[in-house]
Amino acid sequence: MKVNKKALIFDMDGVIVDTEPHNMQQVYAYVRSLRPEVPVGEMYQIVGRTSKDVWTRIAGIIGRGMNWEETRRDYEENWKPWHPYPVNYREIFRKESLTILRWAKEQGMLTAVASATAYDKVKAILTEVGVLPYLDLIISGESVKRSKPDPEIYVKAAERLGVLPQECIAIEDSTVGITAARCAGVTVVALKDDRFGFDQSLADGKIAELREFLDWYSQS
Repeated sequence: MKVNKKALIFDMDGVIVDTEPHNMQQVYAYVRSLRPEVPVGEMYQIVGRTSKDVWTRIAGIIGRGMNWEETRRDYEENWKPWHPYPVNYREIFRKESLTILRWAKEQGMLTAVASATAYDKVKAILTEVGVLPYLDLIISGESVKRSKPDPEIYVKAAERLGVLPQECIAIEDSTVGITAARCAGVTVVALKDDRFGFDQSLADGKIAELREFLDWYSQS
């Protein structure tokens, strides 16, 4: 990490807010209502991906002959209203992310979130937890043609920030997110998570908790 870093990019789900268990459990309950024999491990592949990728995979797992849009609509209209799963984002917010963002601003770094989640949802969550004012950019899965693990979202984030990918550092957790950042040429630090079988071997560094990031950065 010898190149001077000019930008810090966060993933959101699983990093700033620990949404992944909640999101996966609700979708898994839907899948099991149709195919009770499906093991939870089949769901790990959806973590960190765009809505289209998630529901394409879910449609394949269910095997009812519906495409991804029909499957998502069935979930949203026919199942979810009767099985609410409210999420308190403030309760699962990792407050250390604010400390890191404030530090980045003090260093003169640009800040961004690069998330596979839809833009409106990303903005709403980041507003609720108080992160939005510290960001220069939000880039979502809707902004790219190819989702993570393709590097496009990180290449585009660097471009919009006006820096080179090599001048960026990212904090990610999922296999697809780490792969996307690394393939873009971004230095990537993995927030360890043993719940979903993530492969974090491509990360330049690993931290057990967000609060360890600043020590890692200063020593790298």
